[in-house]
Amino acid sequence: MSMSHTIIVIFGGQSGEHEVSLVSAQSVLKAIDQSRFNVQTIGISKEGKWYWGIDPRKWEESGSIVDSNAMQVTLVHDPSAPRFISLSKTDLPNQGKFDLIFPILHGPFGEDGTIQGLFEMANAPYVGSGVLGGSLGMDKDRMKAVFSTAGLPMAKSITVLRSQYKTDAEPILYRIETELGYPCFIKPANLGSSVGISKASNREELKASIELASCYDRKLVIEENIVGREIEVAVLGNESPEASVPGEILPAHDFYDYEAKYLDTGSRLLIPAPLEEKTIKELQTMAVKAFQAVEASGLSRVDFFVTTDQKIYVNEINTMPGFTQISMYPKLWDATGIPYTELVDRLITLGLERYKDLRNRRISR
Repeated sequence: MSMSHTIIVIFGGQSGEHEVSLVSAQSVLKAIDQSRFNVQTIGISKEGKWYWGIDPRKWEESGSIVDSNAMQVTLVHDPSAPRFISLSKTDLPNQGKFDLIFPILHGPFGEDGTIQGLFEMANAPYVGSGVLGGSLGMDKDRMKAVFSTAGLPMAKSITVLRSQYKTDAEPILYRIETELGYPCFIKPANLGSSVGISKASNREELKASIELASCYDRKLVIEENIVGREIEVAVLGNESPEASVPGEILPAHDFYDYEAKYLDTGSRLLIPAPLEEKTIKELQTMAVKAFQAVEASGLSRVDFFVTTDQKIYVNEINTMPGFTQISMYPKLWDATGIPYTELVDRLITLGLERYKDLRNRRISR
């Protein structure tokens, strides 16, 4: 690819993972080969406004406060010429035109298929999974449904609607206690980076955890506790995906929560994970199977539990995993033989390939 290719890196967003996105974007911008690509940035504020030319590092340091001189932009939905325009009518570099969008967005309105739908309507090429892959990968309840169909082993779980719990909590609490027992994990169905996730060891903790998760989503997933090693595998590709070597997480906290992932350096990553060759092959096979089950594209990280008797349970898939300096996804590929800069280059290539393939179809008679 030549320098003529313009890549728009988009970050921030309205989800609880806004800050994670800023850190991920800093790492990607550092890694991308700017001698080969013309890189522009767009930061999405917590209010959902899009600003051109934002520096994610400065935004993080300022608490994502938008400079009064920041240029607010919007995506033009002209399938024949997708581009960005300034709402203040200011000229943008290259008239706002681009060759590919690299959305480094985690959580709702970024990783869940919504912004991907926006890009599809505008005929804009982008990195990562499409609408279906993003939405299935984000919704833990629907993710489990397609994983079950694919024959992937998972922890037992119960899905609860916030409205149901508020209407009649007692039978729901009783069902959780009898079917799953303690300890159990309570998760918002549509969120990532362990935001809003709690571990409950008794009824009072369970009620408090449900209240917390309910702040983030209308749908909650409660899972049984699996005692095992936390293993992650990175997947890269489109229709012929490949799996990386597995890595193991030794969390600084009771489980790998938000603080352990992004703030507490006491957590340790073992790459590659010390596992038997047979277990490694099974994990890689299951990771690819999970990727294909949700119809992911480009990249994903699949999380597992491996018990002492070598039973494997799929925990979840992340279709836009973290890219921070301590994130597992780029570290796994680096250990597999693909350094960070090459990884970013491959993701750009995969995004363009997917776009070309999708456009090679008819959507009307």
